[in-house]
Amino acid sequence: MDEKEFISIVPHLRQVALKAAGGTGADVAEAEDIAQEVMIRLWQMRQRLENISSIDGFAATIARHLAISGYRKSQMENARIAFFRLEAETASPEDALVMNDDEKLLEAELEKLPSTEYEVLRLRQVELRSGKEIADILGITEASVRTLLSRARRRLLEEIKKRR
Repeated sequence: MDEKEFISIVPHLRQVALKAAGGTGADVAEAEDIAQEVMIRLWQMRQRLENISSIDGFAATIARHLAISGYRKSQMENARIAFFRLEAETASPEDALVMNDDEKLLEAELEKLPSTEYEVLRLRQVELRSGKEIADILGITEASVRTLLSRARRRLLEEIKKRR
């Protein structure tokens, strides 16, 4: 599919993605974000869309999967926040101070990472993206993702060990 053909079907596919995302319980803002991500993914694979029997169904499936993935991530993040809030409430003042120092240390070390390593680590740990998704986003191979992720984790661990 060439660029003009793709552009001509974008408004329709966007509506399909919005409807599918909304059908999973995503609010309006989330549905807009999901529809945008679907359009980006479809654009990236526009050359292969001619081989798909139902582009509408494909767009809706991507939107549903993104919405479900987003819901799972938010649930995990809410659980993590609740856990740390509970831990902070029950921690002694000394433990709370150590946790605060550890957070600051980690933030400082993250800022020192090379940009690609930082981005790979952020996509994996914060956005919970798969190796393939990260590779697609950054335009690198999955092997490179694994190498960068390993290198970033190793650097962080070494720096934290030095400080303790």
